Amino acid sequence: MLVLSRKKNESIVINNDITVTVVEIRGDKVRLGIVAPKDVPVHRQEVYDAIHGKEPAASTETPPLPVSPPQKPQEMA
Repeated sequence: MLVLSRKKNESIVINNDITVTVVEIRGDKVRLGIVAPKDVPVHRQEVYDAIHGKEPAASTETPPLPVSPPQKPQEMA
């Protein structure tokens, strides 16, 4: 996977005919504008998966570790 950093109003170009521009950054959300030829389908991942009958992608977040209840201190003899 290629990872690039872009600021608001900056773009990347893919294959000379697809342009992806950062339109807005608000909190943890980024809005992207995509210009592509009409014959190139552009979908969000969950829509693509639904169209192609795939299971939703697994979350990339690490699941929380189980927490044991606190132990009572042992009495001294």
